[in-house]
Amino acid sequence: MVQAGINKKITAQFGNKIICRIHEKAVILKASEMKITRAIVAMRKSAKEITGAIVAIGNAPTALFELCDLIKEAKSKPALVVGIPVGFVGAAESKRALRSLKIPYITNKSRKGGSTVAAAIVNALLILAKGK
Repeated sequence: MVQAGINKKITAQFGNKIICRIHEKAVILKASEMKITRAIVAMRKSAKEITGAIVAIGNAPTALFELCDLIKEAKSKPALVVGIPVGFVGAAESKRALRSLKIPYITNKSRKGGSTVAAAIVNALLILAKGK
């Protein structure tokens, strides 16, 4: 859902691409086989591509936990993490894990957030970078 909310026109002007693997058949199959969330598998599969990128997470605390682990293990190093997962289970805790890392991030301290908030943050950054 974050992908759907990001301004594609401005993104294209910078020559960037938006990657979301949550619905890829290989991700779904691997998650089922390993009995873990698709969000975890998608983050693992994207580890090299997200190095130097902006990573925006709006819904899955498990994706943010996995990204934090990838960063700690030096398997990925995003330029910026927008970590705003929403929910009662793991959202606040995953944001706390993000805040403990020595990387640039944008987050909040509550269980609130979501895809619309993550997309709005990325869009605001794109508009600022564009200078208009």
